[in-house]
Amino acid sequence: MKIWIDADAAPREVKELIFKAATRLNLPVVLVANQSMWVPPGSLFTSIAVPEGANVADKYIVDHAEPGDLAITADIPLAAQLVDKQVYVIDPRGEQYDDHNVKGRLAARDLFDAARGAGMEFSGPAPYSPKDRGAFASTLDRVLTKATKVKKP
Repeated sequence: MKIWIDADAAPREVKELIFKAATRLNLPVVLVANQSMWVPPGSLFTSIAVPEGANVADKYIVDHAEPGDLAITADIPLAAQLVDKQVYVIDPRGEQYDDHNVKGRLAARDLFDAARGAGMEFSGPAPYSPKDRGAFASTLDRVLTKATKVKKP
């Protein structure tokens, strides 16, 4: 099992929680971004810098993640592709995406995109908060516990 981080927009707190959990469980972590990212020393952690461009990091993660891996992303289209590949997916605010909710979240995202394209204005997401960090930590722990007990499909 590997942990994949869509790292361009992942909050520092999320990365720190993942680094601690990965060290504890001896799981490799791969940060994928349009630039090189700092990772702790050691063979468990890798930073992959992909060329700039729309969805290049997403494509890299989709192409390399395997069933039973875990991915961290706030990108709903990426989450949907990974769920289809039987990858566990968590959003940095603690929501786990799965077969039961990702299609609805994708439809809602597409609706909001269409509304923005038609000129409607919406506020952006709230700043990342301690509540978000706590929700993420709880979901990460639950998913890692389940995933490390289950063999890959």
